[in-house]
Amino acid sequence: MLLLLAVLPAALLMGFVWRMDKIEKEPRGLLLKLFLFGALTTVSAIALGWLGTDLFLSLFVPGSVAYMLVDNFIVTALVEEGGKYFVLKKCTWKHPAFDYTFDAVVYAVTASLGFATLENILYVFENGIGVAIMRAIMSVPGHAIDAVFMGSYYGIAKLREREGDKRGKKRALRLALLVPVLIHGFYDFCLSSDSGLLYLAFLVFEVLITVAAFRRVRKLSREDQPV
Repeated sequence: MLLLLAVLPAALLMGFVWRMDKIEKEPRGLLLKLFLFGALTTVSAIALGWLGTDLFLSLFVPGSVAYMLVDNFIVTALVEEGGKYFVLKKCTWKHPAFDYTFDAVVYAVTASLGFATLENILYVFENGIGVAIMRAIMSVPGHAIDAVFMGSYYGIAKLREREGDKRGKKRALRLALLVPVLIHGFYDFCLSSDSGLLYLAFLVFEVLITVAAFRRVRKLSREDQPV
């Protein structure tokens, strides 16, 4: 039962994005590879998180704003989104199946939900059904939202490469990592604070970013084009 609750949110989100890929479905082998390697980045995130705690967080006063910023935006968000981005780039950039812009969203969401699934399993089996329900509502969709923005810019980068726009390609690739890191970091920063104002900001932000991601998926699906 706990395993089902841990896996189901990611499966539902993956199914939704997969159905929105209307022109040409992606190879199952490639998606499985992205999912599994995405899951493995959970392990690297834990290891780098420990290292980051020793190297960076020891320089700041625990509980200070600087400590929270470094912890949430660098030790957590940059490490986790960087791992997903690394898997995405290595597995798909030169793959012949990457021939439409919306493919990038499918790939990014698949890798991200691989991470989210293993992370969710670890949390749920340690903390029980209450955590499973809470993470199904917030954490797993949060990873998918980050991936939608990563994939949208990643697809733009591929399109710019086809157009011969090297500067545009580099800019889009930077945004493919930077934007998810900022979204992820702000999410964690608000939740780790003791400020009622930041909790309120988080709730408003969560609604807005969810709507924005959903609209972006529909728009990118509708305007899918070859790269």
